[in-house]
Amino acid sequence: MKIKVGFGFDVHQLKENHPFIVGGVNLEHDRGAFGHSDADVLLHAICDALLGAANLRDIGYHFKNTDPQWKGISSLILLKESVRLVQEKGFEIGNIDAMLCIEAPKINPHIPTMQQNIAEAAGISVEDISIKATTNEQMGFIGREEGVVAYAVCLIQRS
Repeated sequence: MKIKVGFGFDVHQLKENHPFIVGGVNLEHDRGAFGHSDADVLLHAICDALLGAANLRDIGYHFKNTDPQWKGISSLILLKESVRLVQEKGFEIGNIDAMLCIEAPKINPHIPTMQQNIAEAAGISVEDISIKATTNEQMGFIGREEGVVAYAVCLIQRS
């Protein structure tokens, strides 16, 4: 059995009076992530982990931020497409482990819904998705609530 591991990272600037979508959940906050798509930092990191594990380059290669077809698109669609590409290479997802680094708002109450959204988009069990969150202890651009960061790792295996 061939097993591969992928790592993903994403960062987005936070802007006032902008939607804040993380893990497919619209969070109530005075600032939101800014980007070409819906700027879902968590899903972008997961897409990069999956694509990287399958040696399919990165999210920017497949979903260019200069292409109007991706403008404002839900990152759940980008995740579904990334999973499709991984499956086309003969792999299935074993698990996903992700970490958000964000000062506010609190993420814990939203984790079950995020897991469900990711499970549905990726076609895997909620039990195979771990999401954690931490702050940056008020240091740096994260601590000043100027940006948000997500990291993800995944395991894929030949199906």
